[in-house]
Amino acid sequence: MNFAYLTSQLEHNALSIGQMIYGVTAEQARWRPGAESWSLLEVVNHLYDEERFDFRDRLDIILHRSEQAWPPIDPQGWVAGRQGREGDLQTSLQNFLDERRRSLEWLHNLAAPDWELTSQAPWGKSMRAGDMFAAWAAHDLLHLRQLVELKWAYMTRQARPYQVRYAGEW
Repeated sequence: MNFAYLTSQLEHNALSIGQMIYGVTAEQARWRPGAESWSLLEVVNHLYDEERFDFRDRLDIILHRSEQAWPPIDPQGWVAGRQGREGDLQTSLQNFLDERRRSLEWLHNLAAPDWELTSQAPWGKSMRAGDMFAAWAAHDLLHLRQLVELKWAYMTRQARPYQVRYAGEW
């Protein structure tokens, strides 16, 4: 595994997430394309929660305390229960970026991690440290795609009654 590459992706992904939020209004931050969809604000709050309570914590357990049970997580419930649609988008973004900085510092201070170490996941299978780290970087990309989709849906709604077909296939 290319640790330097994945670590730099975590850093660059955070910057990309910040750029995706640039210029978003309070209305757009809270807008959802459907009842089951998340808003831009909810996505950013989810990323903040995941940074604090999921990837770094669980990777630390695999690397340093593999016999310890993983703490429970509830990403969907966190978004719904922590008023994920409330608050200020810029504050939420800064919270995420600050937490990502802490994660990057933590990663840079790891001393020769053994990416083959495993720990029992709550779903009954073991997971390697390298798999958790790779999933962390990939998770950002899933939500960057989600942010793009939300911005696309909002923009096409604001363009009504005009169509965006000429731009190309979505």
